[in-house]
Amino acid sequence: MTQQIQAYSYPVMEHFYTLQGEGAHAGRAAYFVRLGGCDVGCVWCDVKESWDAAAHPLATTTEIEGWIRHTNAPLAVITGGEPAMHDLRPLCATLAKAGIARHIETSGAHELRGEFDWITVSPKKFKAPLPASIAQADELKVVVFNQSDFAWAEMHATGVKPGCKLYLQPEWSKKDKITPFIVDYIKQNPQWQLSLQTHKYINIL
Repeated sequence: MTQQIQAYSYPVMEHFYTLQGEGAHAGRAAYFVRLGGCDVGCVWCDVKESWDAAAHPLATTTEIEGWIRHTNAPLAVITGGEPAMHDLRPLCATLAKAGIARHIETSGAHELRGEFDWITVSPKKFKAPLPASIAQADELKVVVFNQSDFAWAEMHATGVKPGCKLYLQPEWSKKDKITPFIVDYIKQNPQWQLSLQTHKYINIL
């Protein structure tokens, strides 16, 4: 099994040590591994270069674990692209063995394969999330592009497990226009919280 784990490879667009910018773990030191490949196709995606998995070099689970361990990062955030397009069980097993916490950020459009310490599901209208993915979420983070997205958020909030954190996050290009509506909505619906892309405000990766 160890040899199989070490031999497994993933297309990695980029990887870097930074602070988590959004959601429940904002401000924490985290190592981001952005995998190539996405079939969701958000029109406002800011990493469209991640969509083509074949455009990015392969890295083994052992190499990825080495990058993270070298920085002494306490957790790894597996993101994309759409990371759940890949079988993440080998990567999760390798990181778990090294004592590295595993977080994932996913649209929920694919089955989750892997053992994670924290699951962030950010559903997108471009490809509907699976009910099973919504049900596993520790954090439901809905990007608000226009006011109709509040109803979209509430629809998916009905499928989460007890204790799942609920976040509304303004789409970056419309943050000045849409944030006041989010603030008003949360004041009327306090089960939701505001998530901001703090890494963009302080200009870090």
